[in-house]
Amino acid sequence: MTVSDRSLAQALATDVLVLDGGLSNQLEAQGCDLSDALWSARLLADGPEQIEAAHTAYLRAGAQVLITASYQASFEGFARHGVDRAGAERLFGRSVELARAAAARVGRQVWVAGSVGPYGAVLADGSEYRGRYGLTVRELERFHQPRIEALAAAGPDVLALETVPDTDEAEAMLRAAEGCGVPVWLSYTIAGERTRAGQPLSEAFALAAGDDRVIAVGVNCCEPADADRAVRTAAAVTGKPVVVYPNSGEEWDARARSWRGDAAFDPVRMAAWPAAGARLIGGCCRIGPDRITALAEALTAAD
Repeated sequence: MTVSDRSLAQALATDVLVLDGGLSNQLEAQGCDLSDALWSARLLADGPEQIEAAHTAYLRAGAQVLITASYQASFEGFARHGVDRAGAERLFGRSVELARAAAARVGRQVWVAGSVGPYGAVLADGSEYRGRYGLTVRELERFHQPRIEALAAAGPDVLALETVPDTDEAEAMLRAAEGCGVPVWLSYTIAGERTRAGQPLSEAFALAAGDDRVIAVGVNCCEPADADRAVRTAAAVTGKPVVVYPNSGEEWDARARSWRGDAAFDPVRMAAWPAAGARLIGGCCRIGPDRITALAEALTAAD
């Protein structure tokens, strides 16, 4: 099936769903060069078949929700690569189409989340892990709104406002999504019990507590141990289903351009998260199809 029989919000009322893993690491495993500033979004133009293949790999691993290859996409970024506005709109739409095509290939019910990454991701300088770009909420809203409108027009099941480093940007993204006609989830990147910009998670999650458009709230692109605590906080503060997809636990050494440390992504431990309110569970950086399979199996065994 390429179109959900139930809305994602309806499914979250009763089910725990498995998200995919890191798109970039799967594309690199397929031999793709992601050194460009557009990162995986470049392949929307230059290698769409690679994106569809990556989505397919995660579906075959057990994922039930796919996140599109639009995380680092922006009209400004595409323009720097010679793509005009109409062409950029087509590429945003293509990100959703490729996920739908992968679902058709596998032939089962799949939900598609249109990825809206933070402003810092578009800068490609790591500032999404710091936040506080020196822009006002209104300026950030103006940046995000065209991206959100272009993605929403392609008809995803939900917009993933993800890897958000601070509450100012969360507020801007939620404002930008008003009237788009598509529900959203809001997912912060965190360190310990605070956003990357240093705000307490209880304050950060509270932004979404009374917003009916937000069908899930949580964290991604963080340490698995930090996600443990965040699941409970998000559920307690908002009363909403929790979305959680941490990294492997390894750390990126920008100077050495290599990953360091040990992996801490433990599917068995993560299988306890539904009891705390998690309903969308997957992986982010360095989590490939094999670990998504292990996660799906652990969640099934714990059910």
